[in-house]
Amino acid sequence: MHPIVSDRRRLALYLGVWLLIGLMVAGLLSLLLPLDATQAMSFALPLALVYASICLSAWWVCRAVPLGGEFWRTAGSLTGAALQSVGGWVAAGALWSAVLRVNHVFPAERVVAFEALGILFLAGLPLYAMSLVVHYLILAFEASREAERRALESQVTAREAELRALRAQLNPHFLFNSLNSINALVGTEPELARRMCESLGDFLRRTLALGARDAVTLDDELALVDRYLDIERVRFGERCRVTRDITSDARGCQVPPLLLQPLVENAIKHGIAARLEGGNVHLAAMRDGGTLVLMVENDIDEDSPARPGEGVGLENVRRRLRALAGREARLDAERVDGRFRVTLTLPAVGTEVAPVAPAGAGREGRS
Repeated sequence: MHPIVSDRRRLALYLGVWLLIGLMVAGLLSLLLPLDATQAMSFALPLALVYASICLSAWWVCRAVPLGGEFWRTAGSLTGAALQSVGGWVAAGALWSAVLRVNHVFPAERVVAFEALGILFLAGLPLYAMSLVVHYLILAFEASREAERRALESQVTAREAELRALRAQLNPHFLFNSLNSINALVGTEPELARRMCESLGDFLRRTLALGARDAVTLDDELALVDRYLDIERVRFGERCRVTRDITSDARGCQVPPLLLQPLVENAIKHGIAARLEGGNVHLAAMRDGGTLVLMVENDIDEDSPARPGEGVGLENVRRRLRALAGREARLDAERVDGRFRVTLTLPAVGTEVAPVAPAGAGREGRS
């Protein structure tokens, strides 16, 4: 549909401009011909609206003859369209002048009518040229908006593809470890192997449910972490100790799904599995104004050498935060007083919820 006709405000503005043009043509006629103001306006104003509708055809002409093609072919096509449009306007002017003469509104002398039609012809060519310019500008503007829209869609598609790829990397490593643990328990402790299979199935079901969403509450994310810790409890028993410090105003905040599990998995891998005596993993969350701060800490062996760089889990979380929130979110990792600390800082989106005491909250113990 024509972009001017499809919008009432644009159409009203367009017709208003053409009425002004009609007044200008009427003034020109009254200056050059023996016509008073009433006669000139009676002749020019209706014809201005007629030509306004004719000039709308420039939209399809501009679409059919884009700029940038062969010069002479483009010029010929546009000239032909202009002559046809002006010819139609002059023909309409001839009919209208005849109607006005019959009703004694226009002078009876035909020479006046012929001269008025000549003025219409001379005025019609630049007016149609202006219409072509306006419609080419509209096309350029729409092309720019379409290019911008496609660029945004491409960015969104690329971001979603990256997030899907990053989510797909979350489970395999943990799944392989769990299956190896189940395999090791089947022969010696089949009951523990059965419990671990049940916990693993529950964890994977929740992972699929939460992973399909764009965001979840921190409470939902912590519930998923609890299911993961149920599995690790079977593996490590009393060696796995977890403490929490979760403020109530942080629980309702929205976070990307599957954000904490790889960090907790990383903490257990390096802070518990690698230590004969096991260790403690500490989870903390607080809301500071418009910022949500999440922290995962684990014990480390001070005598073990610091590893250069970061593991896949930390880099995965860092890339997800960058894709979701850009510069508004960040991940910091550091060794502090015999502990390894990962701190996530991201926008606090969501509302407060009533305090809920999760399993093992605020105390050390097997979790």
